[in-house]
Amino acid sequence: MSVTIPYVRDLEFEYGQVDALSPLVRRVIAKNASAFTFHGTGTYIIGHGEVAVVDPGPADEEHVAALLKALEGETITHVLVTHTHTDHSPGCRILARSTDAPTYAYGPHGAGKAEQGIVVEEGGDMEFVPDVEVRDGDVIEGNGWSVECVHTPGHTSNHICFALREEQALFSGDHVMGWSTSIVSPPDGDMGDYLRSLNKLLCREDECYWPTHGPRIEQPRRLVRAFIEHRRARDAQILTCLNDGVTKITAMVPLMYQGVATKLYPAAARSVLAHLVEMVADGRATCSGEPSVEAIFGPG
Repeated sequence: MSVTIPYVRDLEFEYGQVDALSPLVRRVIAKNASAFTFHGTGTYIIGHGEVAVVDPGPADEEHVAALLKALEGETITHVLVTHTHTDHSPGCRILARSTDAPTYAYGPHGAGKAEQGIVVEEGGDMEFVPDVEVRDGDVIEGNGWSVECVHTPGHTSNHICFALREEQALFSGDHVMGWSTSIVSPPDGDMGDYLRSLNKLLCREDECYWPTHGPRIEQPRRLVRAFIEHRRARDAQILTCLNDGVTKITAMVPLMYQGVATKLYPAAARSVLAHLVEMVADGRATCSGEPSVEAIFGPG
């Protein structure tokens, strides 16, 4: 079962080239295409002359060099980071050699869970610490542009979107991508938070999204509703498995993800675990002991 994304424009680009997308938005795409990044990380530029950079990308010297070339004659005044996966924030350290612009983010990797006393796995960019921590509703202003911070935990606990108020456009990071649903991997990923964050976006009036992976998303609320329905359909599949006596994640995944390449099963298994954690929390399922990552590796 998969979700179709029909509300996007085609993505046309060349690696290392700057693409003008709107009066205030440009993009340079990193050459880190994969099964999880689509064509690669899209680093966005907001404004002209004095600009903000959104998600500098992976620790890729070539990508950051291309970004700086695109900004010759301009000044970076702000660096905005949606979250701390390794295809989003490590480029900040390379970029820092050429600019003293402060970084803005919710916090270090796992910051949202740390507030709850939960220790997360070292699967992200553990070196990143923002110069400025931002919270939901904060406004960051630059020369000719302003963004509102929209905290959207779920994909990661420190995930935050940035709403460009002048264009009613949301830089949606990995919370809403332009080619696939997001991976939600416990303990830092949280399915309950993810669904609450999707519902939060339904209350907003953004006219389009600029995701870090994939093209511009038009009619974004329709897509968000489709993502919510997709997750609820996964819940229903899990309940069917449980009712049929299939209780191990490794046995559920082949049944639920028919037609998906087996190399993607580990990621799918973590997503199933995220669903089960939420279902146990709200009483729709039970578990002997606490749901854990180790459940993925149990015998099928």
